[in-house]
Amino acid sequence: MNDAALAIDLSNVTKRFGATVALDGASFSVKRGAVHALLGENGAGKSTTVKLLSGLIEPDSGSIRVMGHDVAMKSPKDAHRAGVQTAFQEMTLVRDLTVAQNLLMSYEPTGFLGRIKKREAQRQAAEWLDKLELSDVRPGAYIRDLSLPVRQKIEIAKAIVRGPRVLLLDEPTSALSGRDVAWLARRIDEMKASGTTFVFISHRMQEVREFCDSLTVYRNGRDVGAFDAGDISDDEVIRLVIGRSMEAKYPPKVASTKGDATPAIEARNIRVDGVVSDFNLTLKPGEVHGIAALQGMGQRELFEALFGATYVDDGEIRIDGEPVTLTSTADSLKAGVSTGFLPEDRKTEGLFLRLPGGENVSLPVIGRYSRFGLIDRKREQEAIRRSLAQMDVNPRALYKPCLSFSGGNQQKIAMAKWLLTQSRVWLMFDPTRGIDVGTKHQIFVLMRAFAAAGGSVLFYSTDVPELVNVCDRVSVMYRGRNAGELADDALTEENVMRKMLSS
Repeated sequence: MNDAALAIDLSNVTKRFGATVALDGASFSVKRGAVHALLGENGAGKSTTVKLLSGLIEPDSGSIRVMGHDVAMKSPKDAHRAGVQTAFQEMTLVRDLTVAQNLLMSYEPTGFLGRIKKREAQRQAAEWLDKLELSDVRPGAYIRDLSLPVRQKIEIAKAIVRGPRVLLLDEPTSALSGRDVAWLARRIDEMKASGTTFVFISHRMQEVREFCDSLTVYRNGRDVGAFDAGDISDDEVIRLVIGRSMEAKYPPKVASTKGDATPAIEARNIRVDGVVSDFNLTLKPGEVHGIAALQGMGQRELFEALFGATYVDDGEIRIDGEPVTLTSTADSLKAGVSTGFLPEDRKTEGLFLRLPGGENVSLPVIGRYSRFGLIDRKREQEAIRRSLAQMDVNPRALYKPCLSFSGGNQQKIAMAKWLLTQSRVWLMFDPTRGIDVGTKHQIFVLMRAFAAAGGSVLFYSTDVPELVNVCDRVSVMYRGRNAGELADDALTEENVMRKMLSS
């Protein structure tokens, strides 16, 4: 294909970080005006490619061409001049600035001596928010006060405002609900019609099929295939991504619950923060119990209440049949509830990014490895290594800061904590967000194995097929209440969606 037809052309690019080879002679090209998916496991080189095209890092060797011209991306400004903008999964928004300040950052209207025209900036931000169907967001609102899905949409909007010729979307839907994904689809359609080229990174094949014309698969820092989206099946993509065929995307459900067993956790008519109202739930030993809900139906508040992070205003929580009062996360740990609750935003709530992965993994139960105030480092590190190995995390995570790993590997480090706590209940809040297909399968296998051994899992996911194929039962939350449970033959995607939309 000639250069004039390509918006992006990476050729034989290599990038090393010390002993780690992130890209090993990778090549990647995108036609002008196309929506092109870049697929691969966590650590395959996708994020490194995005950083190269964003001007955040430079390649050790190889060439990068944008719109037919050789470019040297030495800074984000170089990328912007070349017409490349990026909306990151690990968002670049400044939490203590307003929506308008973030939206127009470095592009604000200025007057005498370069002073920012604040009133004009507010007006421009309001116009853009209205144009992008975000008129319910106030330009003066602070980013820190917005929900994660809204923050993700502002991150995408910030890139759109700058009028890119090429827009890199790094896991743009990982924090979005179905309605928000439809919002993104409209933005892509509008910009594609005007000639914008997209690079779309996602682990959700359904979205790749919906949005993308073509795709490239990375594995171990190399490109292993480029295809038109209609010329390759999902199974073939999975085989290329993980380097082997995966017999089943979901592990088999093995019935292990006993109908007469004392519930591991019960919620009886609980009310939380004005959002959860008269909610009832019974979580049995040996089961994976799903929570299905549209955005903002109280699911997060429910998990936080069971975790001890949010106070229960009314009602009762029982663990092993005994009423408990959870005033802190320490209470939930003592009661046997997993401290590995994974929140939506792992960067600010799930991990201490500047601490080594090993310290993050052992921190919730560090008392197990101490005696007379001294930590038995050898025993602690042996336990950490076992947990990291089970999650297939590089052993370097034992001593390397979490911020030096990809977002997907950070997620796996956070999940390694669950294994180390050895709790009887796991509270898993959207744990597969931003995770590749191979790791998703690994998580599901761990969940089913934990349940088969008598543990209990409460599992929320924004992906309805995950709930249907992994869970024994699914409770649908609607406006803070349990709108009904589905199990056995009634547990289908159609029935779950019907209850989510019409309860």
